[in-house]
Amino acid sequence: MDSEDDMHDAESVDDDFYSGETVMDSDDGDAPDYEFIDNDSDDSDDFASHRHQQNYIILNEADIRLRQEDDINKISSILSISKNAAAILLRHYNWSVSKVNDEWFADEEKVRRLVGLLEEPRALPNAKELTCGICFEVYRGDIMRSAACRHPFCVTCWQGYISTAINDGPGCLMLRCPDPSCGAAVGQDMIISLAPHDDREKYRRYFLRSFVEDNRKTKWCPAPGCDYAVDFIVGGGTFDVTCRCSYSFCWNCTEEAHRPVDCDTVSKWIMKNSAESENMNWILANSKPCPKCKRPIEKNQGCMHITCTPPCKFEFCWLCLGAWSDHGERTGGFYACNRYEAAKQEGVYDDTEKRREMAKNSLERYTHYYERWATNQSSRQKALADLQQMQNVQLEKLSDKQCQPESQLKFITEAWLQIVECRRVLKWTYAYGYYLPEHEHAKRQFFEYLQGEAESGLERLHQCAEKELQIHLNADGPSKEFNEFRMKLAGLTSVTRNYFENLVRALENGLSDVDAHGGTSRASGSRGLGAGSSKSRNSRSKGTAATSRSSGSRNIDDSGHWSCEYCTFANAKSATVCQMCQQRR
Repeated sequence: MDSEDDMHDAESVDDDFYSGETVMDSDDGDAPDYEFIDNDSDDSDDFASHRHQQNYIILNEADIRLRQEDDINKISSILSISKNAAAILLRHYNWSVSKVNDEWFADEEKVRRLVGLLEEPRALPNAKELTCGICFEVYRGDIMRSAACRHPFCVTCWQGYISTAINDGPGCLMLRCPDPSCGAAVGQDMIISLAPHDDREKYRRYFLRSFVEDNRKTKWCPAPGCDYAVDFIVGGGTFDVTCRCSYSFCWNCTEEAHRPVDCDTVSKWIMKNSAESENMNWILANSKPCPKCKRPIEKNQGCMHITCTPPCKFEFCWLCLGAWSDHGERTGGFYACNRYEAAKQEGVYDDTEKRREMAKNSLERYTHYYERWATNQSSRQKALADLQQMQNVQLEKLSDKQCQPESQLKFITEAWLQIVECRRVLKWTYAYGYYLPEHEHAKRQFFEYLQGEAESGLERLHQCAEKELQIHLNADGPSKEFNEFRMKLAGLTSVTRNYFENLVRALENGLSDVDAHGGTSRASGSRGLGAGSSKSRNSRSKGTAATSRSSGSRNIDDSGHWSCEYCTFANAKSATVCQMCQQRR
């Protein structure tokens, strides 16, 4: 186990990294390790395993086809039926092998009748000539075709029937005999043998896609132009999925990944952004209806004399909405209205003004959160473009200038990927904040503090990855400071990742610790504590940083919890690592 002095030294390096400074040990010429998560603790091991847990599998077309064939072979073997019959059963029961087995062994006859599988296929009538049941033409018996029911139809009519069904859509996968009184299923082999080439390929595409679209455990990646599917293990981990095309989405609602916000909140937020409710609020807050035609009018300058647009042309006073013919010098002239002031004192306009004020406040609150939500979305798109530029151009340039292989520069890619992910999380925290109840003051204060700290940490990482990288890109040759830059960027990436992951978990838990451990006093005091530590952090030396944290993080309240100096999170007395930001006690 490390000594207390070693522990303090490690904590000091963490602190300086997070504040944007790099501290080197003058006694040791080797580059210090920049991995400063307490991986020796049980809590960190659990956290790391939680972070890397993946509860889904990305499938390409070959994977889907292989799984589909495996399920068909499995049912065919277990039930001792043909592969065509097995495919019909699986399609009917949405490709659920267990459901097919349960229903088949519970009542085989009922299942056969339901899906159109005859127990004993019938033979065509033994005749030299047969009449087609669609065109009623007479053909030789050996050129007629039929399903298992043996209702004879000519090849031309079969081809027309199958082609029409395929062009009508995926319903062709459950095709039945053309005879109106017959419910016998038409097998895949017959459709493939009779359909034209284009229709045959279309049918195969429907057949393949049905394995994903009808299966409740698989979904297509919703990214435009992506052909990958996702097989999800229900009940394990989160719903966040990252496809091989790099698009991240929520498997539950197929919207873009939106942790820490739940799917219902995302649905409400997207609906609010696209609905007309905020337009109506804006109209109510910033306009008044014409007293005659009721069309909304916005006044942005000028006097109180308003003339409605044609064909109405009604002239009225903006303040009291009375006809302008009743106004003049005696009522206050063009820039005042005595009638309005008198009526206002009597409370005539109270309800109207109250509604307008409420609409204005609601609009301002929504605008506050939406603008920041949209700004982080724009910043994320810009970070994605910068990441692409860095991978395609800058990495090779940096590798040449610093004389290092690109495999040693992965820390830069990891930093940009973390920036992109953090921008996404930060974007959705504004939707979270919008729907956070106004009366829960302690939670709101604590949430705003955590959000502010997250923004500050992300800005430090972003600046280091963007601005400081340019210094080394523009250098004439290898620089001695590049290893320090490597340590600083990797350190900031690690700290920012830990903070954001813990922030997400705290918000998903509804900031329950605020209520459980006296969050009102902690949240109100956290600003001062956080600000004080931030101001003094840059000026502290290595030794004083360790001493300050050692004493500051041991503030234990009456309930036996200690408050972290970094994020003020109330941790259990037995915890040695902060459960919010992963800093040592």
